[in-house]
Amino acid sequence: MTQPSRGGAELPLFVKWLEFLKWLFPTLDKFPKKSRFTVAIRLQNMALDIVDLLVESKYSREKIARLKKVNLHLEKMRILLRISHEIKLMPAKSYHFAMKQINEAGMMVGGWIREREKR
Repeated sequence: MTQPSRGGAELPLFVKWLEFLKWLFPTLDKFPKKSRFTVAIRLQNMALDIVDLLVESKYSREKIARLKKVNLHLEKMRILLRISHEIKLMPAKSYHFAMKQINEAGMMVGGWIREREKR
């Protein structure tokens, strides 16, 4: 159950991303110790940067620039997760789930950008 935001209804993208983080963080905790302090922390920081950017996008006049940064972070996460999977830090099932969630978030960001560009 999500908490209502002070600025009105929660953005569907924000809610989706928070749900993904609830899955991602425990998954990254399963990485071997040596990778947890490199790859996992980098992924966690990028995921949290996306939270920051989504909040900023909601309240900023420069929404498109921030949303494009979200897309850039999503792409970086895709690459790091792919590497994690290829070097056997993440099982295929987890990798495919993460890719699906990130791709859906990316489509939502793209829709938001297109909607803002029409204005």
